[in-house]
Amino acid sequence: MLRINCPVCGLRDETEFTYGGDATVIRPPVTEADPAKWLDYVFFRDNPRGPHKEYWHHVTGCRQWLVVDRNTLTHEIGAVRLARDEHSDRESTVTMEPAK
Repeated sequence: MLRINCPVCGLRDETEFTYGGDATVIRPPVTEADPAKWLDYVFFRDNPRGPHKEYWHHVTGCRQWLVVDRNTLTHEIGAVRLARDEHSDRESTVTMEPAK
């Protein structure tokens, strides 16, 4: 069993979490019109062997999304961070026009 050290709740069993996917994939801007980029984003993922960043959701605890550094070969857990802190430097480049 994996034990994940939640930054909010402390060390917890993996049964309190759900896996949320690859944390290295970046969503294309909503203005992206190239279908190939959306196809890659939605359907194609690497299956790495070794160190990897993953999203985990603490569903039975604090309900926070986390970015977990996990070795997919040994299942060793490294750093664990709140996803909102990990991605706070990503600013939205899309400006929305007000509805008329």
